Amino acid sequence: MANPAPHAPVLRVVDAGRGSWLEEVYRRYAPYVAAVVLRLSGRGSEVDDLVQDVFVEAARGIERLRQPEAVKGWLATIAVRVCRRRLRLRRVKLLLGLDAGFDYSTLVDRSASPVDRILLATVYRVLDEVAVEARVAFALHHLEGETLEVVARLCGCSLATAKRRVAAAQARLGEVFGDG
Repeated sequence: MANPAPHAPVLRVVDAGRGSWLEEVYRRYAPYVAAVVLRLSGRGSEVDDLVQDVFVEAARGIERLRQPEAVKGWLATIAVRVCRRRLRLRRVKLLLGLDAGFDYSTLVDRSASPVDRILLATVYRVLDEVAVEARVAFALHHLEGETLEVVARLCGCSLATAKRRVAAAQARLGEVFGDG
């Protein structure tokens, strides 16, 4: 049997109903969603909960999905929204002294050099200090590798706003790393 178009199974299960759609989409896109939420949150311990939250929202909002072939981008948008809420809650807990911070060195693959592990951990610690919107835009652009146009779409803002948010996070990182 010939391999069907990449979105054909998604289209088929959307027609079949909510439960089967979600199951198929989850199997197909959960690893992608997990990678996105890990880069946005920086905490591996939160990934399973965040992925579950993304798919719960997806199940609730399936009626709003106009183009089933755009499911990957739709899930990314939901992931950004879910992570943004989690990051805001984390910021409040930090301000109230209910979050002692996090050891971001565990985020980096053990095969990375010690210098790379320290650098990435420092980047995430600095990102904890910047505005949530700037952190999300920076992470999408520099850690996830999205274009600024995609960052703007995923964040629900204009291209100019996305650029300003990325620049704000870059400026703070520049101060810490001596480039600013």
